Amino acid sequence: MFKVEKLTGVLPALITPLRSDGKVDEPAVGRLVDHVIQGGVHGLLALGSTGETASLDETERRALLSSVVAAADGRVPVICGVAQSHLSAARIEVEAAGRLGAAAALVAPPFYYLIDQATLLAFYRQVARNSPIPILLYNIPQYTKVVAQPTTVATLAGEGTIAGIKDSSRDFEYFEAVALATRDMPAFRIFTGSDTMLLPSLVMGGAGTICGAANVAPRWIVRLFEAFQSGDLVAARDGQDRLYELVMLLRGGVFPAAIKAACHVQAICEPWCAAPVQPLDDRSEAKLRDRLEAWGLLTPAMPR
Repeated sequence: MFKVEKLTGVLPALITPLRSDGKVDEPAVGRLVDHVIQGGVHGLLALGSTGETASLDETERRALLSSVVAAADGRVPVICGVAQSHLSAARIEVEAAGRLGAAAALVAPPFYYLIDQATLLAFYRQVARNSPIPILLYNIPQYTKVVAQPTTVATLAGEGTIAGIKDSSRDFEYFEAVALATRDMPAFRIFTGSDTMLLPSLVMGGAGTICGAANVAPRWIVRLFEAFQSGDLVAARDGQDRLYELVMLLRGGVFPAAIKAACHVQAICEPWCAAPVQPLDDRSEAKLRDRLEAWGLLTPAMPR
């Protein structure tokens, strides 16, 4: 039985494979899930920012989550991202996630209106009340305009409202502050969403990463995590150096077009993004293909 307090390692923030008509490409979802699980990942995040959750309608969100849960088939836990601008919608999404088989929900704070920390506390307490699954807080202020202050995170963690956090702020001082504020809560899960900060995040006590690059090179990131766990800091640092290069490559176009393009050249899915975002142009995709081929990333991940 899944226990969120035991969750560690590498969780891909999955892309949402789409057909040209904007509908979820369920066979491609299956190929993607198999690809990352064969790469050794420890869980999956569906409908995060990399999964374009804010650009998908309810029908496609439900279709995507159902497809991911079915494809995972109990091999690893599935977490569902929730990004809604008001409380009732967030509650509906969390309830649906639990009903469709998600093990936990990663919930972003309400956006559009600027809110204070008291409002943030009230929001997560009300989302968590009667939730069928554990709640993790999603800190991504570049999208939501809201920073969950470390003291707020520690308060919510201490009272059991949230079971963990994914920090995608790219602010390492913030990550350190959260780690320090929750140091006496070993069950609290702290994940970085910044692939480029994985190794230092682990050093500070992070549980792992929920990241976009794991769609493309899951084995690379798992090996980095395992090297750190085994105490091989030289191998871990080498892995972080290589991961940094990959992440920089995957920042082309409008996010997450480059990650989808990489999965396209890996023959996992088509390159289509949720409207109105356009796929990466042919020239940029060709350059991306050349780099991935040079790194040996055009073949699917193989089982251990």
